[in-house]
Amino acid sequence: MKFTNRLQQETARDYAFRVLRDNIVSLELKPGTLISENEMAMELGLSRTPVREAIIDLAKVSIIETIPQRGSYVALIDTKMVEESRFLRKVLDKAVIEVACDIANSASIEAMEENVHLQEFYLEKSDTNRIFELDNAFHKLIYSAAQKDIIYDIRSTMMLHFDRVRTLSVEAVKDMKIVGDHRGMLEAIKGHDKEAAVALVEKHLGRYRVDETKIREEFPAYFK
Repeated sequence: MKFTNRLQQETARDYAFRVLRDNIVSLELKPGTLISENEMAMELGLSRTPVREAIIDLAKVSIIETIPQRGSYVALIDTKMVEESRFLRKVLDKAVIEVACDIANSASIEAMEENVHLQEFYLEKSDTNRIFELDNAFHKLIYSAAQKDIIYDIRSTMMLHFDRVRTLSVEAVKDMKIVGDHRGMLEAIKGHDKEAAVALVEKHLGRYRVDETKIREEFPAYFK
């Protein structure tokens, strides 16, 4: 596991939740991995209670599975959950990018432009990990541009199922067409072109369907 520092004003429970969530999405905690409350509490400098609470929170969205007398495990990938979370994200992302096309201000455009420039830079370096981080940040910037930050936070937990597969897609397929998708979305927002923006979101989120066979071939033990 990778452990990051606790953020200012972050509760112990939120800190444990964030570290667990990020390690599950990044696959530092692979599907099927046993989670040790004691070890995690010790590494984070917390008591077991906030760690247990974070595990319960993640179990509510089925990303962690708790088995009586055996412990808590990172859930195997359930393709039904992945597809439902992808569907939810598609519905929200389409609606939000339309709003961004209408109201994104110059500061928001500048922040997105900087992000995409960095993606293009790391694309030349074949740094898939950094591109994945910037991918997440780019979509968050679109929600901020549309003044929908609260919705972004609400959607994030359900997206864990889809986000794990996005990580696997980068590892297995190494298809960085997503960078071109992001450049197109940015240009559509700048041009107030809702139709193009929505079409790009549809294409962007549809890439998992194309990659599923390859991902399953590469990581069969990760799936139910």
